[in-house]
Amino acid sequence: MTFGELALDAAEGAILAHSLKLASGTISKGTVLGVEHVLRLKEAGIESVIAAQLEPGDIVEGDAAARIAATLMTPGLSLTKAFTGRANLVAMHSGIVMVNSDAVHAMNRVDEGITLATLPDMMRVHRGQLVATIKVIPYAVAAAQVDVAVEVLGDGAICLAPFRPGRVQLILTRLPSFKESLLEKGRKVVEDRIGALGLELADVAVVEHRTEAIADALDPEMDLILILGASATSDRADVAPAAVSAAGGVIQRFGMPVDPGNLLFLADLEGASVVGLPGCARSPALNGVDWVLERLAAGMPVDGESIAAMGVGGLLKEMPGRPQPRQPKK
Repeated sequence: MTFGELALDAAEGAILAHSLKLASGTISKGTVLGVEHVLRLKEAGIESVIAAQLEPGDIVEGDAAARIAATLMTPGLSLTKAFTGRANLVAMHSGIVMVNSDAVHAMNRVDEGITLATLPDMMRVHRGQLVATIKVIPYAVAAAQVDVAVEVLGDGAICLAPFRPGRVQLILTRLPSFKESLLEKGRKVVEDRIGALGLELADVAVVEHRTEAIADALDPEMDLILILGASATSDRADVAPAAVSAAGGVIQRFGMPVDPGNLLFLADLEGASVVGLPGCARSPALNGVDWVLERLAAGMPVDGESIAAMGVGGLLKEMPGRPQPRQPKK
């Protein structure tokens, strides 16, 4: 493609780069100039225009964007019609977006005129949310460059794991000094949190904060078991994880590099995922619990390695009213 100033006699078939307001009406940028346009421009006393001219092997912006976007299509995503060099991918379901950042980076290095912007990897999305946008910046690009961009992206550069229904058990523990109002608050916040993920709170058990009591309450028939203790878990051998172990479960991870959310633990009990919730789970504010529950609700594997990889970006917004904020008081 060539771009620059053209005499009107050579402008037929070129793409107008800047809108022109004439007495006979506006000719918008992006218009492919025909005989009628050229005559109107001459009548207005205009002798030249800034325009783009396609060369052999070029592909116009909209067609290029649509072709690249089609490569990214996968179940759960819909494609909008390309317009002014832009095509969008939109989520058809709520879930978790997975992005192959290496493929996206490689594609964005192919040609400065071909761009792909996506949401962050492992981000939660709702139905109808924009997931990615392909923008071809010039009016046309070489078809060969589009071929390379498509090849570099490959298959599965963007995927959507939709949330799936499941039955959840919530175990709440109490201590003699524990306020009953906190039990109800914890239940309500947890129910709202999992309900937003399409999960059903099928059972709530309130037991004493003792290993035996928690172990007896565990129901491995559930898809997911959540334990919200009256006292924070401070070790793998503490009351709640010890209860899971006593019931035959396996502790996969204690602690996570996400704050708020450090004191979460993850376990498996006869195929059911068990999550020991930190105290911040009583707040509806975003915390590490959300990242783990979202992935579990989307049917994605969560283990010690995946939790260990959450540190970059894991410093979340401080929660007002936390008893021990990150910065000590002076």
